[in-house]
Amino acid sequence: MKLDLIPKIKHTDSERFFLLAGPCAIEGEEMAMRIAEQIVYLTDKYKIPYIFKGSFKKANRSRIDSFTGIGDIKALKILKKVSDTFKVPTVTDIHIPSDAAMAAEYVDILQIPAFLVRQTDLVVAAAKTGKVVNLKKGQFMSPESMRFAVDKVLQSGNSQVAITERGTMFGYGDMIVDFRGIPIMQNYAPVILDITHSLQQPNQSSGVTGGRPELIETIAKAGMAVGVDGIFLETHFDPASAQSDGANMLPLNKLDGLLQKLVIINELKL
Repeated sequence: MKLDLIPKIKHTDSERFFLLAGPCAIEGEEMAMRIAEQIVYLTDKYKIPYIFKGSFKKANRSRIDSFTGIGDIKALKILKKVSDTFKVPTVTDIHIPSDAAMAAEYVDILQIPAFLVRQTDLVVAAAKTGKVVNLKKGQFMSPESMRFAVDKVLQSGNSQVAITERGTMFGYGDMIVDFRGIPIMQNYAPVILDITHSLQQPNQSSGVTGGRPELIETIAKAGMAVGVDGIFLETHFDPASAQSDGANMLPLNKLDGLLQKLVIINELKL
């Protein structure tokens, strides 16, 4: 990603990867600010360009009684407060075309969820806001097919686009990351590796997505060795109490050790 195109980004002279990180969903102001403060401290420590991630709404839920959010505008205002307080850009998911203009008033990057990345109206609406657009690769799509999603953004007059790899469906309840796809997709746009959603185990019998968080470091280090442009992860100070996707989150107290290792690999310039 061309970091100079994102307002408020720090460490733009750094050759290090950039980081998109935060909770799965905005559950409240106190939790968002607490998580952001700790990540900003660590990314300043390691001089990693940082973007705060938080979903203002969770529209893709297995069960009707699953947590979906605290209210759209309330959550978006919290994202804006995080940005203003810590001077970092923010990213959030959008789900329908009308979300694009609304969310663009509060955040710097609009993210298209993996299940929706083929939805032309949604991608075009995001592109036309002029914000950076982060396209999450569909779990059902080849790396080569992401070229056409990127083209939708470019042909809508917006050159600020990135792709996020988040694993490919492997049977009914698991994901795999095909690292061959990273350099392929880098021909189309900068590539971010989502190291937590890649370890999801969806479609569980309980209707609640599972995960393999013990493998987060493995996926992250492999991605860094391959040469991804950015790392995406979800983190929480208490994943067990998180309202969404806690099963595959990185505990916040483990982020320091992970970033330290990724910086070392990055500096090897493999």
